[in-house]
Amino acid sequence: MKDARGGLRAVRAGGALLAAVLLAACASTAHRIQPLPPQPVPPPPPPPAAQIARIPDAVPRPEARSAHGNPPFYDALGHRYFVLATADGYLERGVASWYGPSFHGGNTSSGEAYDMYGMTAAHKTLPLPCYARVTNLANGRSVVVRINDRGPFVANRIIDLSYTAAAKLDMLRDGTAMVEVRTLEPGGSGTQFADANPAPATAPAQTFEPPAAAPPPSAAPPSAAPPSVTAPPAAPALPLLYVQTGAFGDPANAGRQLARLHAAGLASAFILPPPEGKVQLYRVRVGPVGSVAEFDALAAQLAGLGIANPRLVTD
Repeated sequence: MKDARGGLRAVRAGGALLAAVLLAACASTAHRIQPLPPQPVPPPPPPPAAQIARIPDAVPRPEARSAHGNPPFYDALGHRYFVLATADGYLERGVASWYGPSFHGGNTSSGEAYDMYGMTAAHKTLPLPCYARVTNLANGRSVVVRINDRGPFVANRIIDLSYTAAAKLDMLRDGTAMVEVRTLEPGGSGTQFADANPAPATAPAQTFEPPAAAPPPSAAPPSAAPPSVTAPPAAPALPLLYVQTGAFGDPANAGRQLARLHAAGLASAFILPPPEGKVQLYRVRVGPVGSVAEFDALAAQLAGLGIANPRLVTD
């Protein structure tokens, strides 16, 4: 009986020791900090506007096609996009947006880290990397960016700009702008431009001098001409923007689409006949369009008529 009790105490002692070991292990596991996945690097505070203006544009240079972000095609949000074989001669007009703090430090489609203060951009189909001049069609401002990412995957948007590029185009407040995107080749025409957004010249300091005493009225010549005033140079005229809904070789087909647009209440629709000596295409257009909001509303109305992917064109 004594041996049985001793054996029972030994079993109980062993069980208690095992339980203590398990509790210690559980406690250790419960307090172990698990490693977190890599997080985007928070951006520094935005620099002042004067410092943003001094950030240089991207300079086109020869680069190999990126090993990432250049499949023949890819799918995003239910749409399929085909990557272009080359960026040569690409020209498109449409709506630009910009992306910033929530993406800063994350990976771009090319595998590089996104820097919201760099002169970069995202495009759905241009090969990565490539370079483009982006011009704000509302104010004429222009920048050169390096395209190294994919996007924007939002209707009617053709390019996503970095914070700095958007700031230099003066589109941060509105968030979007109607732009022209023209690709550039290293050393090709269009890569060397004078400053597209020159700072206003600083007027020389003036010293105060008391005005000379006015001559008596009898001393003034009777036929004195008023001093000439030189008018400031006029700002360059910005192009009018239209939405092109179709281009037809048969004028009858263009006429039928025009009738549909007029029946839908789009009284500003018209047919642009082909210029003499050019390809015989009759282009159906609506406009002019004065803002991104107007363009979006028109695009939505056209989609309801079964007219998809309207193009933004100039006059």
